[in-house]
Amino acid sequence: MSNTLEIWQKMSSKPGGKWAFTKALCFKAPYFGSISPKFQELRPEFCKISITKRRSVLNHLGTVHAIAMCNMAELAGGTMTEVTVPATHRWIPKGMTVEYLKKANTDLIATASPESTMDLSKASEFKVNVVVRDTKADIVFRAVINMWVSPKK
Repeated sequence: MSNTLEIWQKMSSKPGGKWAFTKALCFKAPYFGSISPKFQELRPEFCKISITKRRSVLNHLGTVHAIAMCNMAELAGGTMTEVTVPATHRWIPKGMTVEYLKKANTDLIATASPESTMDLSKASEFKVNVVVRDTKADIVFRAVINMWVSPKK
């Protein structure tokens, strides 16, 4: 079990624990703080986060900016990967393919889950699906993130 997952499991059930976990993660990786995410669920092979539609994440059309959704996808996909990859291995994003399907006019919820199985016998790609939905449950954005997973040296 990863240290991140242990911390989540200890904090998430306590009052303010999800907020504190999110703040700590954004302290460690400050760029993610730019979207003010909120972790909702986290376990191996699943992560759910949300963001609020607010001025700092908007584009010129008044909708959530495409790059804010990319940031959201990388946070959800990366954190899911972190708690899924065994401690004997490491990972890094290798690439991301995205689709902008609909204007993001509301708060958003991203869910991340594996698209492929992890081959731990050698360094290999692990594909992660991220789906971002609006408050009507319509999919507004979709991403596939290629994570490079390799044994620790």
